[in-house]
Amino acid sequence: MEMRFPLAPKPEPAAAEAGRLLFAAGSEFLKGVVAMDGMPPGDRVEVCFAGRSNVGKSTLINAVTGRKALARASNTPGRTQEINFFTIADSHYLVDLPGYGFANAPVKVVEAWQRLLKAYLAGRANLRRAFVLIDSRHGIKQVDEEILTLLDASAVPFQVVMTKTDKVKADALDSVITQVRGALAKHTAAYPELLVTSAEKGAGIATLRAIIAGISRGA
Repeated sequence: MEMRFPLAPKPEPAAAEAGRLLFAAGSEFLKGVVAMDGMPPGDRVEVCFAGRSNVGKSTLINAVTGRKALARASNTPGRTQEINFFTIADSHYLVDLPGYGFANAPVKVVEAWQRLLKAYLAGRANLRRAFVLIDSRHGIKQVDEEILTLLDASAVPFQVVMTKTDKVKADALDSVITQVRGALAKHTAAYPELLVTSAEKGAGIATLRAIIAGISRGA
């Protein structure tokens, strides 16, 4: 029987080179957006990164782009309420969504952010894939289920990226991956491959770059 949600394989040399070249072309912060009318034109391929607070999202974005301080991590979970746009070469937007869960913000601010998130996911025709980061130490929690369900409802394909795999022993990681596979089975928008990464060790970074470059070619 074919395994559901297998681990993404290492890219073929040509795909790996395409990913390397895409990010070698440069990445820059474009703008932070707090309302839909502030969104940049949808004139290029767009991918977004989502994950609960402290999942290692900024660290992973910095590793993928090869820029140590491109995405700034906050010491206060849930502090950043902007959607941050980065340009990759002249062909992509990489979008950093605020960390969800444990938001250290007033209820009205959180509600406004949730409305913006829903509008963003529903209103960006050029958004090709969401990468949802899941901490390898914890697996999918209820707060993750909420955004996965929202992605289903918005018909936005999403791919789970396991972070911080260097912090977990092999047997524990296998157990968490099994939990993640089970949780994803009910989500219609889930892309059928998982990606395991360690920004600290560089594991999975070339694969993630190749995946994003492949999306630009219509894959």
